[in-house]
Amino acid sequence: MTTAAATAPVAPQTKPSTGLGFLMSLTLLGLLLAMWIALSLATDTFLTANNFANLMRQAALWAIIAMGQTFVIITAGIDLSVGAVIGFCSVIVAMLLQGGFPVWASVLITLGVGVAIGLFHGFGIVKMGLPPFIMTLATMTALRGIGLLMTNGATISITVDRFTDFSRGALLGVPNLFWMVILVAVPAFVLLHLSRWGRYIYAVGSNAEAARLSGVNVSVVIFLAYTVSAMLAAFAGILTAARIGVGVATTGDGWELQSIASSVIGGTSLFGAVGSVHGPLIGSFLLTTIANGANLLNINPFWQRIITGGLIIVIVYFDQMRRRRR
Repeated sequence: MTTAAATAPVAPQTKPSTGLGFLMSLTLLGLLLAMWIALSLATDTFLTANNFANLMRQAALWAIIAMGQTFVIITAGIDLSVGAVIGFCSVIVAMLLQGGFPVWASVLITLGVGVAIGLFHGFGIVKMGLPPFIMTLATMTALRGIGLLMTNGATISITVDRFTDFSRGALLGVPNLFWMVILVAVPAFVLLHLSRWGRYIYAVGSNAEAARLSGVNVSVVIFLAYTVSAMLAAFAGILTAARIGVGVATTGDGWELQSIASSVIGGTSLFGAVGSVHGPLIGSFLLTTIANGANLLNINPFWQRIITGGLIIVIVYFDQMRRRRR
């Protein structure tokens, strides 16, 4: 005879955060501080208020999309479309503002477009059975084309000063764009680390079939992860349009790789089930510091790609070692 205890769903056993992950974060923070000290000694312009403001503004945009990418990677997926979503949504918000829509309505509609893109990704992966790599690669290509068709390859100027001034302003000496990172990071931390849905995301990344047998609605979790990623990319597109004052379909080209690199360097495992909200924040600051330092020292910008690639290889190598020890 089957008992209720035997048939009741069992909560997936996951470990979203470990001591090893905490050690990784401390190591990355130490590396970041060491880079700041070295650059401060090597150049007189690194520690200036203006340079740090620029550093925080650029890191903010990469951090926002990296946080969304982290949700997807934890489920053992990938989102290659975030860069294209940024460009596409910069065009959407610019066209809405140019058409006379209020700022608040333009922002909400553009965020809604991001949500729709994320739901479309979830539909393709869950209902059509397409691999995340293929689904998001197709969307990346299509969104670039749609954005270029909508604008005929031209830029859409934004003449609403209230919208563009926000990205250049600061509160308590901290750039507004960095406050947007905090605005995103707090609910993202609650969702990923303190909620039931966060535990489900880790469970799906660890073993989707085991999570399903334990009572987790795997389809809903995947929809959630890709919707968060696309919505945050749309938000980054809005902030990017505000920062540069135009909507350009090609904006964000290559940023999908920056988001993946920031997430992986921050300790997120490409094999799934391991990651955090604070990791991509540190990773994005590391990559931004490398780019900023290379510019200040007049180093060939191609070295930035070499250093970033080397960091990714080292981080993934240690992640594989950690997995073998289990």
